[in-house]
Amino acid sequence: MKFTTMAAAAALAVGLSTAQAEPVKVGMITTLSGGGAGLGIDVRDGFMLAVKQAGNEDLEVVIEDDQRKPDIAVQLADKMIQSEKVDVLTGIIWSNLAMAVIPAATAQGKFYLSPNAGPSVLAGKGCHPNYFNVAWQNDNLHEAAGAYANFEGLKNSFILAPNYPAGKDALTGYKRTYQGDVAGEIYTKLGQTDYAAEIAQIRASGADSVYFFLPGGMGISFLKQYKDSGVDLPVVGPAFSFDQGILQAVGDAALGVKNTSQWNKDIEAPANKAFVESFQAEYGRLPSLYASQGFDTANLLLSAMAKADVKDADAFRAALLEADFASTRGNFKFGPNHHPIQDIYVREVIKEGDVYTNKIIGKALTSHADAYWSECNM
Repeated sequence: MKFTTMAAAAALAVGLSTAQAEPVKVGMITTLSGGGAGLGIDVRDGFMLAVKQAGNEDLEVVIEDDQRKPDIAVQLADKMIQSEKVDVLTGIIWSNLAMAVIPAATAQGKFYLSPNAGPSVLAGKGCHPNYFNVAWQNDNLHEAAGAYANFEGLKNSFILAPNYPAGKDALTGYKRTYQGDVAGEIYTKLGQTDYAAEIAQIRASGADSVYFFLPGGMGISFLKQYKDSGVDLPVVGPAFSFDQGILQAVGDAALGVKNTSQWNKDIEAPANKAFVESFQAEYGRLPSLYASQGFDTANLLLSAMAKADVKDADAFRAALLEADFASTRGNFKFGPNHHPIQDIYVREVIKEGDVYTNKIIGKALTSHADAYWSECNM
């Protein structure tokens, strides 16, 4: 499918004597069907809201569905680079798809702006000058959760996550800051929906708490089954399992759970207030973490377009690195490996009228950078 705001090519009339920046063509590959579609839909909608608000006629966006399949993502990236002739790629949600696409895309001279996936290898030894992550490095929200668990005095956590790059980064991040013992550690199947065996292990483990990273439908299934099981240990998680897009499906099972995020709808930044209001007006729902990341990614791109021609890679790269845009997060800047340095908050799941949502109750980490930047040689 195509969304386009690009003016007709005739605007670049023959005989134009003054220098003019070239239009920018963006290829968005994201998950729009099957498991995890809500995440990709929110990234797309946030991104396209910023494009609409900007009204920049020199920007064209081509959108495709990766179906959460690495082989499909690779095929789409090849098509976009070779046939569509895109300048910039974005949109991937899942880290296994990111690892299949991003290194090849940047090696071909394309810019990649990640609105979500932030695998550790791309922040460290596999970093690239043309790769910018606008969301976080995968470990970050989990590092914040470990710090919060310490604050709460949790001493023996049972931890679990899916068996793919982001899942491994998640538990690595939690253990990096968490000072207690680990009662058990499980990597589940990606896309799993039955957690009876894992909950039985939690029950028998002697744990005093549970930390899990199960994004999208996986988190919905786990939380409902966990509540029904009668296991009454406190749960801590990252925002991915308690985000706006899934809370209504989880319902009361999520109430009171603390989770960590670099964004929430109540961050007191003018850009965030305007974003929340305009997203609700445009789409008829509250924005999610993923929507905010898509919105910020588009605004980063637009800020670079205002300063440099995408065909001048060095100048465009420098303009991206400046991050001269009003982020929904307020404080935001890139570290030397092109990953964010930002605050990470603790949120609590609450109910406002009939709507389940989150509110910020504190800050877990301030101006936090990822753990891999020193391994990045660029």
